Amino acid sequence: MYRLDLRVGPVGYRVGSAWRRPIDALRRLYAGYPAPDEGLATLTARIEPEKPWRRHLRPQVAIRGDFELPDAVPMTLDHGLLAIEMAMNLQIALGERRHLLLHAGAVERNGRVIILTGESGSGKSTLSALLGEHGWRLLSDEFVLIEPGTGLVRAFPRAISLKNAAIAELERVVADRDRFGPLLRATPKGDLRHLRPAPDAIARMDERAMPALVLFPTFGHASQAEGMGQAELFALLTQGSTNYAALGERGFETMARLATTVPGVRFAYPDSAGGMAIVEQFAAELGI
Repeated sequence: MYRLDLRVGPVGYRVGSAWRRPIDALRRLYAGYPAPDEGLATLTARIEPEKPWRRHLRPQVAIRGDFELPDAVPMTLDHGLLAIEMAMNLQIALGERRHLLLHAGAVERNGRVIILTGESGSGKSTLSALLGEHGWRLLSDEFVLIEPGTGLVRAFPRAISLKNAAIAELERVVADRDRFGPLLRATPKGDLRHLRPAPDAIARMDERAMPALVLFPTFGHASQAEGMGQAELFALLTQGSTNYAALGERGFETMARLATTVPGVRFAYPDSAGGMAIVEQFAAELGI
């Protein structure tokens, strides 16, 4: 089995594949990432054939690792890089117990974090990626890791998953083409291309920061904003966490602290430029 070990923030990965091509693509995509601390990975993710003969005959890629979903549908080998990324995501979603997880993106400036969360299609990943190219440090576009006890956000700058129209938006902004992975067409998520975060995001992945604002964006509507109460913010954040219940009292205390000390705002925006302008306006009001 072909293998790559790497660390993303506090998470050490051991990634394996029965095929060389997906690991080669992953190695290029994660160029510059460190190895796990002391060489010890904390999570294993891998892809392998659903059946032995599917390694060579019409190859089918099954997602495997420390934690698995038994009903997951195999993917084509042409989408092997996506399968590896999904395997890595799955290990965090099902296995992380040191930090409270939020399904969200996050960016940091001047030591303060803006969290962007919401349903699929809200534009949070695209906004996080664009802000990461315009003066903000990208902490994550998929999972926000919050440290129990301190309430600080741990950086988790995985490769950014760009979908459909977002691909062209970031291609216009990012001059370094080596940061892009291959274009994967007609995946279960549509056309998809991964983007390695800016070098600063990788170099500073061990720097924690304090959350300052939680935003719930909605793409494709006239600009407007509306604040929300602490109870509503708490409820929505728990719905977007994959390990809140598993953490028990630690999860409750960490989530309650976030919801009662950090404001939450819904906002709608018509396009990416408008969305970034609104985020910058919020940041200015908070002195970020």
